[in-house]
Amino acid sequence: MGIGSDIGKALMTQVPSMAPGFAVSLLRSVLGFAIDGAPNLPGARRAASKTLSRKEGDVEASIRYLVGEHIALAGAQGFVSNLGGFLTMAVAVPANISGVAIVQARMVASIAHLRGYDLDDQRVRSAVMACLLARSEVDQLVKNGDLPSSPMGIATAPVVDPDLEKTVAVRILSVLVGQSAGKQIPQIIGRRIPVIGGGIGATTDGVTTWNVARYARTQFPSRRPR
Repeated sequence: MGIGSDIGKALMTQVPSMAPGFAVSLLRSVLGFAIDGAPNLPGARRAASKTLSRKEGDVEASIRYLVGEHIALAGAQGFVSNLGGFLTMAVAVPANISGVAIVQARMVASIAHLRGYDLDDQRVRSAVMACLLARSEVDQLVKNGDLPSSPMGIATAPVVDPDLEKTVAVRILSVLVGQSAGKQIPQIIGRRIPVIGGGIGATTDGVTTWNVARYARTQFPSRRPR
């Protein structure tokens, strides 16, 4: 995630009180909204089941549809900010940060559910959130020993790692804060022309969501019976 991640690391050193307790609270709230839903956003299971029915049981066609839908949602700044509003009632984070996280987590959870994974399993939930970091970030964390494995390995581990949720949560908050901060510079430049400023934010969120989707599709191979 590049510059955004670097900015996030720097910002996290300035707000140590936010982690890890705050990060875990954010993680659980994001997963709750993503999997169980909110008043204006059905949860991942419901969205996946409805799409699967619409696509006549074709799992991969359903995944392609849901990925496209979530990329569009992530790019819709007003919608994402509104989602963030639900989350900020529980934990104080900027609306765009929490909104994009909910959209991406819902998308990844839908992919996992369609591929046959149990969303009530803590290992799967940790894997869903790890996917939000995308490949390069996860690979670096595994290389440094900060994560035990890829999301695929986490989802299928023989036991639940009690410290894994904390590790993933702190890192995700760092990356999301960095992404938000990274978008502010070009948006400030484009503020005199609102369409430009908004377009930059929408494009950034859409691209990062596409990257997350591409990674998640490799990390949740099908476990559905043939």
